[in-house]
Amino acid sequence: MFLLDAESSHRLTFKLLPFYRRLASRLPELPVRIAGLDLRNPVGLAAGLDKNAECVEPLSRIGFGFIELGTVTPQTQEGNPVPRLFRLVRERALINRMGFPNRGVQAFLDSLARTRRTCAIGINIGKNKDTPNEQALDDYTAALRAVYAHADYVAINISSPNTPGLRALQQGANLEVLLDGLANERDALASSHGKRVPLALKIAPDLYDAQLLEIARLTEHYRFDMLIATNTTLTRPGLDTVKLAEETGGLSGPALKALSTSVIRKLYSALQGRVPIIGVGGIENADDAWEKMVAGADAVQLYTALIYRGPAVVHDIVEGLKRRIAESGDATLAQALARARAKYH
Repeated sequence: MFLLDAESSHRLTFKLLPFYRRLASRLPELPVRIAGLDLRNPVGLAAGLDKNAECVEPLSRIGFGFIELGTVTPQTQEGNPVPRLFRLVRERALINRMGFPNRGVQAFLDSLARTRRTCAIGINIGKNKDTPNEQALDDYTAALRAVYAHADYVAINISSPNTPGLRALQQGANLEVLLDGLANERDALASSHGKRVPLALKIAPDLYDAQLLEIARLTEHYRFDMLIATNTTLTRPGLDTVKLAEETGGLSGPALKALSTSVIRKLYSALQGRVPIIGVGGIENADDAWEKMVAGADAVQLYTALIYRGPAVVHDIVEGLKRRIAESGDATLAQALARARAKYH
């Protein structure tokens, strides 16, 4: 796989996944409940890998407790010019400047309808590149309406660094208008569909403390159900001498771990569990996942580790978390985390 360029390897992996049948017998169980969702374990797939809902069933056989698909936009778009995905192999990192390439929400839903679902499905939505921020709510509302009946939760992506101006939606009046509009739309959809689908807000790691506090306040005020922390970073911590680190785009992998964990800790300190947090960024093993959860995450997601460690990483992380619980002497993950957090925070 690593002899191919990153996007070619990605496409080949998707073709091979359906044949990886042996994974079906290795579905690790560590049940958790988050935002009203019952998950078979707290390890999920982060958005970005399956943008068009093409490989849902094979990905679920890897053992994820939940899968986040997308980012999908209302209209199809090509994304940024290639090359736009880079592997920093020695650092086990990725840099991407994909720019939400996807076939649009209708094609996404057509593909999703053809698949058998065996775990919880989140759908990550974004605005089209050509839509100005002043009209961003229109795009997010259209996407939310389209996916609402098909999602176990919907993630609002305003934190990708690869769509010009998108991260400005995380701040000030932009954020308040967006959250208010989406909360109202969700209320209307919940009434018409007879079910309340949780909304998650996915944020960047490159935010000041004051911005994080405001995000925490507004997500609680507008009754969002989860925060996803974090997306990729524009910074390059510890990579000053790595040539490929000069490429523009968002960085993921171990170099992001400390930064995303810091954001989780600050959000948890502000919210004290009132809004659940999904922790993302640099998770490669059970120790990394545990660190995120002690900092305040109720569940975790990974993507880059799947590229470098392969499908077995999910099973290894869940089994490692089970060992943590056994060693603590507690009966459940929630009890073990409560004890650990009391010492940490």
